[in-house]
Amino acid sequence: MPPASTGAPTTVGASTAPSPDQLFPGAPGYRRMSFALFAAGVATFALLYSTQALLPLISGDLGVSASAASWTVSAATGALALCVLPLSALSERFGRSRTMTVSLVVAVGVGLLVPFAPNVGWLVALRAVQGAALAGLPASAMAYLAEEVRPKALVAAIGLFVAGNSIGGMSGRILTGWVAQAWGWRAALAAVGLLAAGCAVAFRLLLPKSRHFKAAPLDPRALAATVRGHLADPLLVRLYAIGALFMTVFGAVYTVIGYRLTAAPFHLPQGVVGSIFLVYLVGTVSSAAAGQLVARLGRRGALYLAVSTTTAGLVLSLLDTLAAVLAGLVLITAGFFAGHAVASSSVSRTAKTGRAQASALYQSAYYLGSSAGGTLGAVAFHAGGWPATVLLGLLAVLGVVSVTLYGSHAARTERRLAATRLAAPHATC
Repeated sequence: MPPASTGAPTTVGASTAPSPDQLFPGAPGYRRMSFALFAAGVATFALLYSTQALLPLISGDLGVSASAASWTVSAATGALALCVLPLSALSERFGRSRTMTVSLVVAVGVGLLVPFAPNVGWLVALRAVQGAALAGLPASAMAYLAEEVRPKALVAAIGLFVAGNSIGGMSGRILTGWVAQAWGWRAALAAVGLLAAGCAVAFRLLLPKSRHFKAAPLDPRALAATVRGHLADPLLVRLYAIGALFMTVFGAVYTVIGYRLTAAPFHLPQGVVGSIFLVYLVGTVSSAAAGQLVARLGRRGALYLAVSTTTAGLVLSLLDTLAAVLAGLVLITAGFFAGHAVASSSVSRTAKTGRAQASALYQSAYYLGSSAGGTLGAVAFHAGGWPATVLLGLLAVLGVVSVTLYGSHAARTERRLAATRLAAPHATC
């Protein structure tokens, strides 16, 4: 069943022929667009996960447990997951560029208030507001790219946006680690807010004007029909599940890793723990290379490679040597970002209408996975240490494999049924 229309034009999404003025590598405006969305990705991940590397310090200063402190991450990602669909609908009415700009401005404003939270309750509340504000950016960015970039260049363009996410996650954590070591976690959060403010200004100045967006009226019934259509598409549902499961692994690992590295046998200082997130550079490379992986291996082959890489990293991280833990983080990061780029770009190509809603549903699943992974990872770590967190990650990876295998089986079954239907008339002659 195809997704229902939201009232927005469907010519861009439904046609396989590129429009002459759609952007592609080497075209005027493509580089500006790439830099603008890269900056938006940096700001999004730097703000969204700004407290993650600081959790041990927040726990100590505010006198709360690891699982309680983890809510400063999970509240932001959970609020984003809940708000991304309504705000994507607003982007259909008010435009992708405007929605992304307002989201960044509000999120940055809240980010500058977060350092003044008097207790963990206020900190969690402000982080939830910040996550809700950021919800207008991810799905709108995917829809903007689907409208403005030629189909053959879409995976690479989305890969660059995801690469900005990895740079934001890395730079935010490194910045907070060293600033916190010198001046405390509150100063570190203020520094992230200033970094995001600079990225927001760059985004607004660089982003090219939309050429293919046409405003659609807000229609809740049409929106509901579009969502039902997407959720009735088995391929889209599988892609949503894959994004959520990959992010469960990533959220669990990176929420807990600070606690592991500051404790025995490592006893690393906060600044060094923040620098561990340099491994995000691997994610920048793997997400940007996702288009080449799909071209060589196909979508399922690329996902299996991402799963294998993530699994190897989880197992390797069980060893109690710093080199093994770092190598494990490198593999986990590479596998996660490759899998995320493949799944998210597949959503944009699969949905023929209501692309903003299709991307919003993916982002909802993705960030619900992050919220669940962060909370469950902290609970598992409290109950059984790092091995329990790794077990949680392995179960999520097994889920990705199961979903992908089921998709392969369903595709083969559909091809056999189609062949049977074609042969049936000849058999009765």
